[in-house]
Amino acid sequence: MLLTSRISLARTVHPALKRAASSSTRYDGLADILKKRPDDVVITFAKRTAIGKAKKGQLKDTPVDELLHALFKATLEKTKLDPSKIDDICVATCHPPSPLYVSRAAAIAAGIPYQVPISVVNRLCSSGLMAIRTIANSIQTGEASLGLAVGVESMSLNPRPTPEVVEAVSQHPHAYDCMQPMGWTSEMVAQTYSVSRKKQDEYAFISHSRASKAVSSGIFADEIIPIELKGQIVSVDDTVRPGVTLEGLAKLKPAFPNWGESSTTAGNASGVGDGAGLCILTTRARAEEEGMEIVGKYITSTVVGVEPRYMGISPIFAIPKVLEQVGLTKEDVDVYEINEAFASQFAYCVEELGVPIKKINPNGGAIAISHPLAMTGVRQVVTGLAELKRKNGNILLTSMCVGSGMGAAGIFVNEGTR
Repeated sequence: MLLTSRISLARTVHPALKRAASSSTRYDGLADILKKRPDDVVITFAKRTAIGKAKKGQLKDTPVDELLHALFKATLEKTKLDPSKIDDICVATCHPPSPLYVSRAAAIAAGIPYQVPISVVNRLCSSGLMAIRTIANSIQTGEASLGLAVGVESMSLNPRPTPEVVEAVSQHPHAYDCMQPMGWTSEMVAQTYSVSRKKQDEYAFISHSRASKAVSSGIFADEIIPIELKGQIVSVDDTVRPGVTLEGLAKLKPAFPNWGESSTTAGNASGVGDGAGLCILTTRARAEEEGMEIVGKYITSTVVGVEPRYMGISPIFAIPKVLEQVGLTKEDVDVYEINEAFASQFAYCVEELGVPIKKINPNGGAIAISHPLAMTGVRQVVTGLAELKRKNGNILLTSMCVGSGMGAAGIFVNEGTR
């Protein structure tokens, strides 16, 4: 009887698992990347919640399990996906306690069967991209056929804890630097690479202006999935500040007066926020078999390390590396979503990379929209694919610096049609 019961819990292996792509799949140039193959890892759904301003906004009292529960429910209702078909879920989140327990509980409560496994990943600001990478790699190796990649953060309820290490570790200079507050690294970049307060405010103004225009024109509605929380529908970001001016930015007081040249302010640094995002990934063959809409394709991603005190410059290394992996040039990319952790590092990266600003964060970035840590890696993919669909563009490159001195980047193809 016990043996029979155990056997009945076994899940049917989908045929796509038997013909999934090998991990040795490689791309060589734009034309190769744009080809459509049955074993491509495709994205069939890419949405995010509205973002709330930490401590003051619409999600300030919403813990990550409640956010996840609402997002899972809304996703299942919108896509009509049979949750028993999910092979795996990877949730990116940085600072909540017991993240795996609360993530799994939220999934089960939302109607996802307990037979569906779940994991969590934390690579700080790149965590959302790492969740996508984890599911994509599982599909490429044939370990899964369909999975969910999620990024969630409540910076209201789970702010960054102060790292604690033993003296033998802290005595190493790079180890000491990698534990310092991110604001300190912003000031180190500004000071070392001569990024003036004026330049930082100018780049921040671009972000605020673009995001404000996107909100007023309803552009973000294309990427936001409304969720229900406590009987209320949440569907619009409350983080974007309309009417920001260069003059107003110039009047703001330094956020970190004791570090560097004190050029970082609340107006030229990423906002602190709450929110979640989700992508469904599978093979092209399975998506076509089951009539799923294909909105994008995952190509590759990479991670790099840099000197911790200059954490913010890491996209300068991550972006060329990921382009080289697949034989692309920076000109082949139609839209870049580069996280604006601080205007100091963002301005320096943009100018060192030599990419036209019109291609980067066309609807604003984290300085205006906010940066819920583990959500950002998913949000940038959601935002970038939605923008490519509007522009009928092909290639999205997403990148971010990562706390402690790392950077990440990923490449995606738009397959959405207007």
